[in-house]
Amino acid sequence: MQIPGQKVFFGPELLAQIQDRFYYVHEDYLGRKRQFFENSGGSLRLKAAVEAKARLEMIPDCPERVHDTSMMLKRVKENGVRDIMQVIFGAKSGALVTELTASQVMFQITRTILENAPGTNVVTTSIEHPSAYDSAQFYAQRTGKEFRVAMANPSTGGVDLDKILSKIDKDTALLSVMSASNISGYIFDIEQIATEARKINPEIYIITDAVQHMPHGVLDVEKCQLDGANIAPYKAFGIRGCGYGYVSERVAKMPHHKLLAKPEQEWELGTFPHPNFAAISAVVDYVCWLGRHFTDEQDRRKLFVCGMKHIHQQEHSLLIHMLEGTSEIPGLRHIPGVEVYLDSPDTVDRDLISAIGIQGLDYTQATAEYYKRGITVFERVRSSLYSKRIVESLGLTGVIRVSPLHCHGPADIEDFLKVTTELAKQYVK
Repeated sequence: MQIPGQKVFFGPELLAQIQDRFYYVHEDYLGRKRQFFENSGGSLRLKAAVEAKARLEMIPDCPERVHDTSMMLKRVKENGVRDIMQVIFGAKSGALVTELTASQVMFQITRTILENAPGTNVVTTSIEHPSAYDSAQFYAQRTGKEFRVAMANPSTGGVDLDKILSKIDKDTALLSVMSASNISGYIFDIEQIATEARKINPEIYIITDAVQHMPHGVLDVEKCQLDGANIAPYKAFGIRGCGYGYVSERVAKMPHHKLLAKPEQEWELGTFPHPNFAAISAVVDYVCWLGRHFTDEQDRRKLFVCGMKHIHQQEHSLLIHMLEGTSEIPGLRHIPGVEVYLDSPDTVDRDLISAIGIQGLDYTQATAEYYKRGITVFERVRSSLYSKRIVESLGLTGVIRVSPLHCHGPADIEDFLKVTTELAKQYVK
């Protein structure tokens, strides 16, 4: 078990193999050298996922037929559904929700629960992604339920357990809490939150926005007693144009959008693209390949979990490297004029995100200056509809969000730190 502050990186040979499996790790589409540290906006693409989708997109055949090609496409979908439900979500029952985006999935799940579940109020947090926050607020109002918000802790970048529990009572219909913040990287202890929430109301429905956390850590909807969760493949080495969700047995049976002749627990409308299922299976194949370097397990879920744990270990090490640096290259915590927001020693084990500012440099301008120097990052500022509520609830006006990926190495982080030091020297008065 890795301890906070300890660096355990992938070996050079394995890291080289990992990087070879992704497009554009060290240069962009136009051939310009750069470090892509904006993976929270859409991660680097796994070659196998893109190629799997492209290969199957050439096939015109409908999977709802009985000839060989159609049967093959049906198996692709079946494998994809199994990979999403059993391997990624860790689900033993329930149903798969498929939409064009993870945001649509969240609205669909939230709507179904709040239109059918008993209760008089809905609880969420102030730092949720708009798709989770807005869907909870919209359907709370539409169904006549009180909307309650647990406020963030600006010192940790998360929301304290007691703040969440204080909003829950015996009449709470739904609790919606993200798995990890897409600005601070704070990882919520969903299992503990769910356990304590059900001590207050055993019948409460609990869902999580897992979009941010899925590329960085293990999801387990059974262990965490969840009724719903969503993921976005384009933020997890995969492709755009699809979002997936899990719903528990009791949610799956609720009235929801479906063709009336379909089974009770069917949540798919129309013929969903089989290439998308091939792409998500390619992502699972990759994580299992990584897991095989560290375990002799053959079970696909266990291999996937092992791979994700080592991804988290690599990213934890990169985070410490980025914050602390080396004896020759100072980390973010040690560069004069650089502010590391939402940073404290007890929250260092979080997703690989750092929210920073450089004195004398506007956040948007900073993003542009980083880009000129071959570093892609992104600003999260209160003028953005996606960021305003979140950054303000954290006591900020904005941040520069730095989000590398496990396929980066220490040298990549050092490139970023050198540029940051250069910017600080230039703009800090």
